[in-house]
Amino acid sequence: MSQTMKAAVLHAAGEPLRIEQVPIPQPGPGQVLIRVVACGVCHSDLHAIDGDWSALPRLPLIPGHEVTGYVAAVGPGVSEPAIGTAVGMPWMYSACGTCEFCQGGMETICERRESTGYSQQGGYAEYMVAPAAFVASIPAGTDLYALAPILCAGVTTYRGLKRSRAQPGQWVAVLGIGGLGHVAVQYAVAMGLRVAAIDVGADKLELAGRYGAECLIDALSDPVASLRQQIPGGVHAALVTATANAAFEQSVQMLRPGGTAVFIGLPGGNADAVRTSISAISGWELSITGSNIGTRQDLNEAVAFAARGQVKAEVSLAGLDDINTVFDRMRKGQLVGRTVLKIA
Repeated sequence: MSQTMKAAVLHAAGEPLRIEQVPIPQPGPGQVLIRVVACGVCHSDLHAIDGDWSALPRLPLIPGHEVTGYVAAVGPGVSEPAIGTAVGMPWMYSACGTCEFCQGGMETICERRESTGYSQQGGYAEYMVAPAAFVASIPAGTDLYALAPILCAGVTTYRGLKRSRAQPGQWVAVLGIGGLGHVAVQYAVAMGLRVAAIDVGADKLELAGRYGAECLIDALSDPVASLRQQIPGGVHAALVTATANAAFEQSVQMLRPGGTAVFIGLPGGNADAVRTSISAISGWELSITGSNIGTRQDLNEAVAFAARGQVKAEVSLAGLDDINTVFDRMRKGQLVGRTVLKIA
């Protein structure tokens, strides 16, 4: 096997990625080496390369955190997963396992967690190393290209729906039918929820309708009034996967008394504040909560939905050499569904 691999590397925030030959990493104790088959392209990757967040990524960086592939080698102390096993690697690269959050089922907010493709090297490469304890096992025969987005878009929206506390038969609004939102619609339907989809694009709303959304709302034409006209009383929960501040504010206004808005999308730059009615939140006992990726248990559950065929990301394939073009289209809002890099 060659000692080098092809990878897309970020050397400075705001610069295009460079396609380079770099050394193949070797797995250390407790780690596996993954031969990458596919890696989904997430909006968080764009934030990483543009330097949008205050905690800048580790440089030089290989981005990518929707990784599927096969175990190519194992480090000392690893018995599972075995060489040849299909695995996935999500955004959560690792967590300490001993703090109050990890022990309380909230490893997603562990202060010592590491992030794939941000603080640790990711999957825009032919190989990557990962902690064996944090990779997801993927059932044999699964389409690894189709499954790649489930490692982020899937688990993130699935956990968000769980945190909304919405029950089967209740209404949930999904604001933003992009890479995350079109998957969220499917998880919601699979969980027995009724879905209202809100977006600015007719093509995205049409996609949401195909996946089971009953109420389709144009975000440019007073979406709050439109939703309340079609769903008297409002929705029981709202899941915000969009990045526009207006979507976060509108989500709270769409709730019925006792409802919950779950914030998932992350605005870039300085647009990171939301104006809302304190009296409405208090008087109607509304809840606003965040949801950050997903635990390993969330990940296994999310993968199981997809492996059973109940959830499927709308995938377009691209080559690793095309990554900067993909990001240009993402910046312009031209992507429908999820783009997946075909690495092998």
